[in-house]
Amino acid sequence: MIDESNNPGFSNDEKRTLASVLDEIIPPSDDGRFPGAGELELAGYVEDALRTTPDLRSMITQGLSDLDKLARSRNVPHFAALAREDKVQLLNEQVFVLPLTFHAYAGYYQNARVLAALGLEARPPHPKGYEMEPNDLTLLDAVRRRPKQYREC
Repeated sequence: MIDESNNPGFSNDEKRTLASVLDEIIPPSDDGRFPGAGELELAGYVEDALRTTPDLRSMITQGLSDLDKLARSRNVPHFAALAREDKVQLLNEQVFVLPLTFHAYAGYYQNARVLAALGLEARPPHPKGYEMEPNDLTLLDAVRRRPKQYREC
């Protein structure tokens, strides 16, 4: 069990920086049809996803802090205030961006606005479900005839 007391959630500064990073990972489309990942406020999704991986959460939190420090070293108050070219340059130097990208895409393509923009119904696959061909379970007969390959504990 993970101790949630050591994982209070992202601070407002971290959420601001995270939203800016997410908008660089998945920017809004030029035609406005698709929102940017930061615009969708995926920080909550990322927070929930990282609850089971505290080391990764720590890496991402430290990375967000580092980005703000690097922005201040360029006389800008925080990462989100940087020009796009500067953001891209700093993000290319950060290790945490790759694992964050996985979570960004996972959250993005579950979002109702994105699904609607793709022309998909924003719903889980079940209970409405999808039609599946019936399985031919006789294909397992050879496996069922084999002797037990394990011992009872």
